[in-house]
Amino acid sequence: LTLQDCSLRVRRDAETRQTVLEGMGETHLDVAVSRLKNAAKVEIQQSLPKVAYRETIRRSAKGVYRHKKQSGGRGQFGEVHLRLEPNTSGGGFEFKWEVVGGNIPTNYQGAVEKGIIAAMERGIVAGNPAVDIKAACFDGKYHDVDSSDMAFQIAATMAFRQVAREADPIVLEPIASVKVTVPDSNMGDVMGDFSSKRGRVLGSSSLKGKAVIEALVPMSEMFTYSRELRSMTGGRGNYEMKFDHYEQVPREIQQQLIEAYERSKTESE
Repeated sequence: LTLQDCSLRVRRDAETRQTVLEGMGETHLDVAVSRLKNAAKVEIQQSLPKVAYRETIRRSAKGVYRHKKQSGGRGQFGEVHLRLEPNTSGGGFEFKWEVVGGNIPTNYQGAVEKGIIAAMERGIVAGNPAVDIKAACFDGKYHDVDSSDMAFQIAATMAFRQVAREADPIVLEPIASVKVTVPDSNMGDVMGDFSSKRGRVLGSSSLKGKAVIEALVPMSEMFTYSRELRSMTGGRGNYEMKFDHYEQVPREIQQQLIEAYERSKTESE
């Protein structure tokens, strides 16, 4: 398809695990899918792209997790005292080792950090990667025989899950910067539609019968926008869109995402 039409793009989204087909609009994509089915005789399943949500925390919290397992022979033991704090937006993940007095040998430092990173990749409340968090291991315990890298990785992972849930976790959604050009007569319709999509209009201008509206809109509200804009303007509007930043989703939407995640876990079991 992409060899025949250079305006089509196909990419694999590693985060959402979807194969994404991108084109110039819904009609363009519909024609491409029809060619795929009829010419190549390929059966495909279509759905809207998943939204790449993120998660983070809004306050500090600390806690302790002890991993202890004994099943004959050598056991597993690792205890991690963990403190989490929110980092600045875009600050990423920071890890500090604050253990003193040899309560945990420094050779387990890497295992603790690895366990925290693994937990962040799986998310806190809704299964999305966690970002912008400062973590510090400030104490713990080990056993001369039963402690190992794996034991401390598990202890750190479980400590993160436990502490992060006490640190006011929130879900973040991607926000798109959108620029729409429509006839002046459609300006009010477009601005009202953005408001219904939880968007924020940044400004507008008018020139020679055309209105240009700029807004910030949640990406989740924009997947079918080409069809909606065509309907509003009789096919006389066009728009440009690009990712701008992440921000917190409303609480009611966060609850819906958490419930959907819990249902998916139950179904997979």
